[in-house]
Amino acid sequence: MGSMVRSCMQSILKLVNSVIGMVGIAMILYSVWMIRVWTRHMSDFDHSSQPAPWFVYTFLGLGVTMCVITCSGHVAAETANGCCLYLYMLFIFLLLILEAAVTVDVFLNRDWEEDFPEDLTGNLDLLKEFVRSNFEMCKWIGLSIVSIQGLCILLAMVLKALGPRQNYDSDDEFSTDRVPLLKNAMVPPPYVVADPAYGPKSDGWSIRINEKTRR
Repeated sequence: MGSMVRSCMQSILKLVNSVIGMVGIAMILYSVWMIRVWTRHMSDFDHSSQPAPWFVYTFLGLGVTMCVITCSGHVAAETANGCCLYLYMLFIFLLLILEAAVTVDVFLNRDWEEDFPEDLTGNLDLLKEFVRSNFEMCKWIGLSIVSIQGLCILLAMVLKALGPRQNYDSDDEFSTDRVPLLKNAMVPPPYVVADPAYGPKSDGWSIRINEKTRR
């Protein structure tokens, strides 16, 4: 029963963790598109005099980070190792802290744009306009992502409590089928204590006895 519950938790954690990976892949694709547009736009200008598009690289870094977290989550779910699960939960927790800090700064600080350098690509302004025009949809998408991250932490904690899969429960249930090297092990035959057996006498000895009796 415990093995079935553990396998179920592993599958659910992998499935939920895949959503974070899909978000990361979407961010990477969007970042690649922004880099392509920026490169095409700056083809007629001197690149050395222009600052790096920090917003594009930040978006790309977040996408790569989410993909790395997803890979670590799949490894942690497959192995159910305590160290891997703790490391995975730490990554998710740090990501949640970063998201919470940015959200609080945006909603409570009216001059939050001054905290970031100027974005010459204009993608930050486009993103702001998109969020304002589709605020309800963006709000539910953000809440869904945060909920999925919290669910990943919860599932990782449950899987950590269940512990890793054991090969055998006790010495009585240990089978040689699980250890190929022991399949051909020779079992010594049991020793039996019995009376000594005398072998048959030779024919020459019996002939001598018969001659003596005749005499």
